[in-house]
Amino acid sequence: MASIEKRVSDDGKTSYRVKVRIKGFPVQSGTFERKTDANKWAQATEAAIRENRHFKTSEAKRHTLAELIDRYVNTVLASKPKNARDQLRQFEWWKGEIGRYALADVTPSLLAQYRDKLSSGITSRGGKRSPATVNRYLAALSVAFTTAVKEWGWVEDNPMRKVTKPREPRGRVRYLLDDERNSLLKICRESSNPYLYTVVVLAISTGMRQGELMGLTWDVVDLHKGSAMLHQTKNGTRRAVPITGHALELLKELNKIRRIDSKLLFPSKEKPQKSMDLRSPWETAVKKAELKDFHFHDLRHTTASYLAMNGASTAEIAEILGHKGLHMANRYTHLSERHTARVVESMNSKIFG
Repeated sequence: MASIEKRVSDDGKTSYRVKVRIKGFPVQSGTFERKTDANKWAQATEAAIRENRHFKTSEAKRHTLAELIDRYVNTVLASKPKNARDQLRQFEWWKGEIGRYALADVTPSLLAQYRDKLSSGITSRGGKRSPATVNRYLAALSVAFTTAVKEWGWVEDNPMRKVTKPREPRGRVRYLLDDERNSLLKICRESSNPYLYTVVVLAISTGMRQGELMGLTWDVVDLHKGSAMLHQTKNGTRRAVPITGHALELLKELNKIRRIDSKLLFPSKEKPQKSMDLRSPWETAVKKAELKDFHFHDLRHTTASYLAMNGASTAEIAEILGHKGLHMANRYTHLSERHTARVVESMNSKIFG
């Protein structure tokens, strides 16, 4: 039931104090200058309470986006150290731009406005953010909103669900041609860095990411079985990586001269508890090999491309590279199609001549 009390202030102004009392719920109150507004608010509030909508809306008005982000960072992100550094930077951007807004006012249209600002803004490096980078900013905030919906009851719905994501270009597939590979490996073998050749061979033969390679320790490498167990990967799952052939022989040789003051396969000379600085020797090797538009991560594309050209299925490529789904591995389909076409052609020639 709602009660409306008329009040007159010392200066003669009239206002109407409304109280809504429903058994089992806290009293809700509001003050209005016009009685008609007071009646409308009372009716709307009663209806919202009976339909269990009012208090969710109240929470959204009571908390700001900055409060949501801070709580998520402290209670959720703190337990997920992987990628936390990037997400903290993304959250700081959101807080700086619209952190002051109440959650009830963080609408899809507002988020779309700042999505466009992300896309058009100039970064500290002097360039614009790629669609993939913008999508990571959107994804970080979306996950925080989902937590606020499901676990905290601060908002009824995730407004990011209605925000269109920028279209990302098809992923690049830059891999080493035979002559490029031979040239690069030759340069790496001649490098003054004692680990560079082994690192590059291991990267090509296994498809491991740079961070995974640099983080390898002897306790996760089994030289007898020819495998390495990665406990921390980009997608958060453990992955066993087969190591065979030349790469395995190189690790066996490296094991004979490994440093006793470090568990790392590729430790820094000055600080053995940290991995070596790969950037300088790698960039020097790429320059000497005269490779155009080639990055270390393209060694991973090289692995996938070689697998596809040697008949590996999309599912097999995804499993070897540690992808959660087939989407990323689908970029190599055109290479496996060439292999499939050769197999079909060979079969037909044997049957029909």
